[in-house]
Amino acid sequence: MAKYISLVKYTAKGSENIKESPNRLDAFKRLCESMGATLDGFYLTMGQYDIVTIVDAPNPETVAKILLTTTSGGAISSETLPAFTEAEYRKVISELP
Repeated sequence: MAKYISLVKYTAKGSENIKESPNRLDAFKRLCESMGATLDGFYLTMGQYDIVTIVDAPNPETVAKILLTTTSGGAISSETLPAFTEAEYRKVISELP
């Protein structure tokens, strides 16, 4: 499985209903699990982004489905980055020409 880091911002709708955010997080966890992924990390942050998540998923298509389902609710927007572990990083570097 691969790691994906999402940088999340609350929309106006999400901020207006902020007290529902823990319920949305629980639904997100269930959605991940139903699609064969896991939420490895969740962080409330301060600054440009409101939340950072780390999801372990079998492929990019699964992550796309999870995020499209989640963002379609209108409470958040996100930017997602594929992430490489240190071991994967070292392998990539070692295979450079």
